[in-house]
Parts: sequence; C-alpha cells; structure tokens
Amino acid sequence: MQLSPPIAWEQVLSEFQRIWGYSGFRSPQDDIVKALLEQRDTLVIMPTGGGKSICFQLPALLQSGLTLVVSPLVALMENQVEELRQHDLPAATLHSQMLPHLRRNVLKRIEHQTLRLLYLSPETLLSPPVWDRISQPQIRINGLILDEAHCLVQWGETFRPAYRRLGAVRPALLANRPVGTSLPIAAFTATADPVAQKILRDVLQLQAPTVVRLNPHRANLHLSVRVALTVRDRKLTLKRYLQTHPNQPGLVYVRTRKDSEELADWLRQVGFRVAPYHAGLGPTERRQIEADWTADRLQFVVCTSAFGVGINKPNTRWVIHYQAPCLITEYVQEVGRAGRDGKPAEALTLVSEPTGWLDGSDRQRAQFFETQTQTLQQKAQQLIGKIPKEGDVREVSQQFKEGAIALSWLHSSGQLQWQDPFHYRLNPTGSAKSLPQQAAAQQMHQFLHSRSCRWKSLLDQFGFRTEAQKMGKCGHCDNCRRS
Repeated sequence: MQLSPPIAWEQVLSEFQRIWGYSGFRSPQDDIVKALLEQRDTLVIMPTGGGKSICFQLPALLQSGLTLVVSPLVALMENQVEELRQHDLPAATLHSQMLPHLRRNVLKRIEHQTLRLLYLSPETLLSPPVWDRISQPQIRINGLILDEAHCLVQWGETFRPAYRRLGAVRPALLANRPVGTSLPIAAFTATADPVAQKILRDVLQLQAPTVVRLNPHRANLHLSVRVALTVRDRKLTLKRYLQTHPNQPGLVYVRTRKDSEELADWLRQVGFRVAPYHAGLGPTERRQIEADWTADRLQFVVCTSAFGVGINKPNTRWVIHYQAPCLITEYVQEVGRAGRDGKPAEALTLVSEPTGWLDGSDRQRAQFFETQTQTLQQKAQQLIGKIPKEGDVREVSQQFKEGAIALSWLHSSGQLQWQDPFHYRLNPTGSAKSLPQQAAAQQMHQFLHSRSCRWKSLLDQFGFRTEAQKMGKCGHCDNCRRS
C-alpha cells in the first residue's frame, strides 16, 4: 500500500471531460486536484457554488482504493451519491436511515473493495460495523475528506462531538498498515477565519497542508443591516420586505426552534407559503421541506442554522436574518445561500438598537447562548472529577447524559487527548480556556453596528487584509451606499 504511481495530467483532464463534460478546470480546482493526487494534506476555503465536490471526487475515482467522505447531512450525502450513480460511478453512502439490507450491501462492497467513494457521517464512520471493516489491513483507504468542515469548529445546539475525534482516525488506521502507507486528509469549507483554520489544522493534525483560500467577496450580493426598534416593528419590517419581493425564493433565519415555529405560523396566517425548519424535526419532515422549497412549492423557509448545508438553490434572491447569528462565520455561511446564480441578491439583517432599551431581545438571546456555553463548560469541568483519567467515550456517554459533548469540550480546551477515536486520556497539565466563539460574538456585534464598508470588514476578519485595503468602497452594502 505504497503511494500510487503518478497519474498523467492529460489523463486527469480526459476523465474530467468524460465524466462531467468539462474541458478544463476553474481556478483553483486544478491546484486542489493536483494536491490530492499527490497525496498531500489539504485545507480548502472556497465559497459555496465554487465546484468543490468535483475537486475530491475526481481524484478518488482516478485511484484504486476507497476515499472516505465525512459529511454532516443525509440529504447532502444522498444528493452527491445520486449524481455520481447517474454517471455509473462506484459511490455509496451509509447512514442510520437506510434499510438494513441496503446497509449490509454497502458493507459487503467495502470488504470486496468495489467502491471508490463512501459518504458517511462522523458517527457512522466511528460505528462498530464500519470501523471494524475499514480498519482491516487489506482494505485500501486512499484518503479522508471532511466536507463542510466548519461543522467541526462551530459549537451550538447542532454540534456533534464525534467531529472532535476525527483527528485520531488517521493514526488509528495507519497503525494496522505497512510502514510508508499514505493516508492524506483534506478539509473543505466555505467559511473559516484564521482562528477556525488553526482549529481545523490542530484537530485534524494536518501535516504541512496545501492551503487554498478564495476571497469570500461576492459583488452580486448586497449586504444591509436595519434597526427594528420593537418586536412589533421587527415583524412588520419583515412583512413589508416580503410583500415587496413577491414569489422570490428566499430564507429567513432565526436562532431557536421555538422562534422558527412561531414566526412561520404567523407568516402562514398572513398568506405566505412558508414552513419552519430546525433540528427538532424528524428526518422525513426535514427532507420534505427541503424538496418543497427547492421546487418552489414553498416561497421560503423560517429556519435555524440547521438548514442550508449542501442544499443548492441558485436562484435564491434574498436571505433575511430575522435574528442575527452569533458568529461571523455563520453569517457568511448563511448569506452565501443567496445569489449563487450570479444575479443580484440581497442579505438583510434585523437588529435591535444598540442600547436594547426598547427591545432587549437581541441582548437576551446573546446572553442565553453565552449562558448555555458557560453551563456546558462547567459540566465538562465537573466531569473531570467523576471519570477515570483514561477511558472509553462510549462508556462515558452511557453513564453521563452529555458525556460525549463534555469530552469534546475538554479536548477543545487542551485538557484531554484522544489516544484513538474511542479512547481518551485526561491531560493533567491542561487548563480550562474559553472557546473562540466568546470573543467572536463581540466581533459580530461590532460588524452589525459598524458604519464601515461591510464587505471590507468581512474580508479583513477572514484574513484578506490586502484585498480589503485595495477595495475602497464596495458599492453594494448599505454603509457604502449611504455614504
């Protein structure tokens, strides 16, 4: 299981045209494909709609062996696998909603080594049936792809602690394989500021990675922030906006499940084709809402951050943050759903006036999430005194309700190390430290209430300072147009 012989670039281009019909790559797709074919660790920050899936699918299909693609959502996995199957390509997915006989069939294909791409969630990857098979020395694993890699960084109600264990996957798989075996890791995301990039490097243990970063600036996307003085004013502002954009597909983002349900119910009563969407809905219901919105049976969805990953609707004309996200990375991820077809689109965020005297809901919401974070940190610290210094995450999860999340927290604060994807060791020299989200919340507040160019501010915060300095006034944000 040494490195595969080099593949001629003419063959790469030939297969690209044969499978997808393109005669050449868009920059920087070619650089990413070359890095993966050369078995190098890679970190890719590329705006949504940039064609990043092809960048890891093509190298996987050109090599013998299996490429594992870790993805957060069933719908995202199935959409990509279905597209590959239409080209008669050896790809499959594994997830908990599959019928047992279909799961068994995919597991057999792993053993028989007839697959090139396997899409699965981090939880499925680390489940006994899958892990036992891919750990077998004779199973050739070409690489580990982490799609939508920002899911590893962001904490919140949808955080999945299995992501924090992915850095231990490579050494565990290589331990059963001959010396010299290569197992590159590539992380793909649309949004990662310098802090998030460092977290991805550290957690995934990337080794001298090739880093490809694309400027997040979108000249067709107009950014604006509008102050709503009261709760009633916020609802009426939203209603007026929707009435002036009839039949245009869009998304309304809120921060809690309750707000999603209540706001969608009110909007239905006043005549809009809308549905709520959040992590509390069942998989079947969520997939139906996604399909209805994509097919324009719904004009828009009132959703939490659980909606949108991997769902591509290019003609989305607007995104409204009825309630602002806590993090800049979330904001860029969510406004990026609009205008992927390159035509003009709008992103409007509604905020309380800064003092919060007339409407304290924004401040209360921020305090609520901060309190949740502090509570989780306290539970994690309390867990240290109750669990053995070395142990198994599965046993801790059975014994403590939020054991897996607490272990992930301890890992993020440097107080725990993963010996392999299942076993931990507490680090006696580690000390508790706050997550970067706490500082990032202040960044978001400053962005929303700033009078500076919004695109310039985003470029600066995402590490594109030179580009920000050259931009001047963008001309397509409310602050630049106002001045």
